[in-house]
Amino acid sequence: MIGCACAVCTSDDPRDRRLRPSIYVDVPGHAAILVDSGPDFREQVLTRKVPRVDAILFTHSHADHILGLDDVRRFNFMQGGPIACYASAATWDSIRRTFYYVFDGVRREGGGIPKLDVHEVDGPFTVSGIHVVPIPLFHGSLPILGFRFGKVAYLTDCSRIPEDSWPMIAGVETLIIDALRDKKHSTHFTVDEALDAIARIAPRRAYLTHMSHNLGHAATNARLPAGVELAYDGLVLDAWVDAS
Repeated sequence: MIGCACAVCTSDDPRDRRLRPSIYVDVPGHAAILVDSGPDFREQVLTRKVPRVDAILFTHSHADHILGLDDVRRFNFMQGGPIACYASAATWDSIRRTFYYVFDGVRREGGGIPKLDVHEVDGPFTVSGIHVVPIPLFHGSLPILGFRFGKVAYLTDCSRIPEDSWPMIAGVETLIIDALRDKKHSTHFTVDEALDAIARIAPRRAYLTHMSHNLGHAATNARLPAGVELAYDGLVLDAWVDAS
C-alpha cells in the first residue's frame, strides 16, 4: 500500500509483497493463457520469465486488471501475430475506450500498437483445444466473469456468486477465490464469505487471492482451515485442465 508503514507493508516475508492479481495457465502442447493484464504485467512476466502468451482472458475492465495490455506488443513481435483476447461485450466496450489507439485505425508513427484478435464471450469456448467455462459473478453491482479450466476455477474480485453460477463450479478440485480482508466490503468477499463459498463448493484445495494489506500472509494462514491458504506472487500449481 503506497505510503503505508504497517506490519504487512514492511514485512520481510516475500509473500507479503503483492502485485496485481493475475494467473498464467500453461498447458503444454496446447496454449499459455493469461487471465487479466494488470499494471504490473510487464514486471510479472519479466520476473517469472514468461516465454509466451497465446491468449488473454479478461475478468472485467477495472484498471488493476487491464492497464498492462499495451505491453503485449512484445509478445506480438516474438510470436509473429495477434493475440487472441476474450472478454464480455461490456468489458470490450471499456477496453476500447481506454485503449482507443489500438482500435481507431489511425497509424501511429514511430511505434507499434498491440495486435489483438478480439473474441466476445457469451458462453463456453476453447483456446487451442483448452475448454474454458466463463462463470458469471458480481463485483458489487458490476457483472464480471470468473473462469473454469477443467478442475480449476479462478474467481477473483467477486462479492456474490449468482445461484445459476454455482452448478458451473461444482466438482472443482482447485479453487482460487477473492478474499480482500476481514471487514465487510461492498465489492469483494471477506475472508469469512470466501470460506463460506469454499465450504459450499468443497474443492480439494482453495487459495485466497486479491488480499489487501489487512491480511498478513503467515498470520492469516495460521487461522485458515485445512486445505485453504493465501495465494502469493509466484505460486505454481499443478492441476487438471480440460483440453483435447
